[in-house]
Amino acid sequence: LQLLALYYPSKGCSRLRCVRPCYMDCQQADIKYLSEWKQWKRTSSKSLKKVLNEVKELLSYLELWRHDIHSIEGKFGTGIQSYFSFLRFLVLMNFIIFILMFSVVTLPSIISKYGIFNSSFAKIPPKNIEPHCTVYKPSGNKGLVYFYTYLQDLFSGTGFLKETSLFYGYYTIDTAWLSIWRYNFPLAYLLATFAYLGLSLLWIIKRSVEGFKQNLVHAEDQFQSYCNKVFAGWDFGITDPNAARLKHRSLQYELQADLEEERLKQKIADRTTKEKLRIYSLRILINIIVFAVLSGCFYSIYRATVFSQENSNVSISNTNFQVNLLLQYLPSMVITLANFIAPQIFSFLIRFEDYSPAFEIRLTLMRCVFVRLANIGVLLFSLWSQISYCATDECKACGYNYELYPCWESAVGQEMYKLMIFDFIIILAVTVFVDFPRKFLVTQCSCKPVQWCGLQEFGIPDNVLEIVYGQTICWIGTFFSPLLPAIATIKYFIVFYIKKISLIHTCKPAARPVRASSSNFFFLVVLLVGLILAFIPLGFSIAHIPSSKACGPFRSFNTSWAVVPDTILGFPTGLQQVLHGIASEAFAVPFFMVICLIMFYFIALAGAHKRVVEQLREQLVLVRFDPLVSL
Repeated sequence: LQLLALYYPSKGCSRLRCVRPCYMDCQQADIKYLSEWKQWKRTSSKSLKKVLNEVKELLSYLELWRHDIHSIEGKFGTGIQSYFSFLRFLVLMNFIIFILMFSVVTLPSIISKYGIFNSSFAKIPPKNIEPHCTVYKPSGNKGLVYFYTYLQDLFSGTGFLKETSLFYGYYTIDTAWLSIWRYNFPLAYLLATFAYLGLSLLWIIKRSVEGFKQNLVHAEDQFQSYCNKVFAGWDFGITDPNAARLKHRSLQYELQADLEEERLKQKIADRTTKEKLRIYSLRILINIIVFAVLSGCFYSIYRATVFSQENSNVSISNTNFQVNLLLQYLPSMVITLANFIAPQIFSFLIRFEDYSPAFEIRLTLMRCVFVRLANIGVLLFSLWSQISYCATDECKACGYNYELYPCWESAVGQEMYKLMIFDFIIILAVTVFVDFPRKFLVTQCSCKPVQWCGLQEFGIPDNVLEIVYGQTICWIGTFFSPLLPAIATIKYFIVFYIKKISLIHTCKPAARPVRASSSNFFFLVVLLVGLILAFIPLGFSIAHIPSSKACGPFRSFNTSWAVVPDTILGFPTGLQQVLHGIASEAFAVPFFMVICLIMFYFIALAGAHKRVVEQLREQLVLVRFDPLVSL
């Protein structure tokens, strides 16, 4: 409208005031020449859009933590606000996963076991299985039980919790009849697992695409980056004076970082062969050290898991409650210690590799992501090595270590449950016993060492890695503990308030904040990496490891995946042939080629769009230097 007013002023009107009335007059004149049907259609479309906008605005008031997140954005900027929005996304996603698992797995099991709505269930004994493989007696508490025994069971998932619907072993059902409908429980259990993984994948990809589009918009050369920081770098959502001063410092840092990167590029271009040999040798040495640190972490987790599994099954008297709880949580404590020490070592070593500041942050973060998520993989590998170890013929007949793990899926679920609980305890303990005392010392003590340490910074990447680690545990553990998403929902709901209190009362924003557009995309990429890594152990458990023959819905099958071909055999012959054709190489190879062609088409389309954007930028430069071009 401003451009129209600038070049097409109306007679008797000022340039800016008459554009909108003139535009509206033109619209009304156009409507007069339309048919009654088109006029009604246009009016209805406008009314529908207005109603939808009002409904959308009304629903926005019902959005979880809307006021809290807006308050955080106003005081600390969009970078920290993006972390809390990401936390809200995880709460919502875990709640949806819980609703899915509860409605498909837990609710039918409860209804059929208690005979609600004239329902029933059937347990079909496994065929061609040795009798000793089907023995499973959960070690529940009998008789008089001490209070601390309940605490131990609550924190470790043993005792009374082992017999509840929280773990896999509770769902020992082959078929359920809900009124007159037959419910294939093993197939429903497996499809629910695929459904929550697929839902998470699609949801994350959808949000990642939105962030990727914003990153493409913000991609620019150094000159445009400098102009954006100088003329459009201010965050107008900031209202707090301290946050405003921090934003000034952050903009100054970003400009200094840009100059430093240009200086490093020039320095790299001017390096001699001797200097290149020295820096590459140093980087190789540092990467060897990083590999040694990772190997030490993985070996420590492996030994702690083996020691815990071998000794926690030994009968321990009630007087050794602390020892028993320590054995139960030994792998979780070692993993937490590795997650704390390894990033500190990586942050120290990166200084000697002579990278640019931006690449230093990305490389350190990727190393931290790898060590956190790989630690979970090492824990599962340690468990599976114990589960699959068989030294006798009786054990080999079952396919797994039935003596130590009569229901190994529940044992894996207990480990995921303990990791989830211990991770929450660590978050709460750090806030209460580290952040608040540090704030008290900084404000009350004037000693130079204390003042030099200063307040705890709210590091966005570290906090994101913390919750992504917990979410990866949830994805892996949901198959072995169907109600684990409910615990994750409650955990992240409480963590939101813990982090909010810590941010407002004990922390200061990080000295190197990131923009909301880039940070949201980075959060989702890290979360996507965690989900992809969760596919590996779940796929291995479902398709390769023999299922327990004493518990669970898959006790009649060799593996959990075996329920799929068994169900297909019950389909009509024509449908079976179609499904076998889809699964054959004759269909897979052409389908893969078509997918590749589509992918190459979109890559070429993206390149064409990028060239158009570059041409438009060149035209903008011409418009800026030559006013006649704009006319």
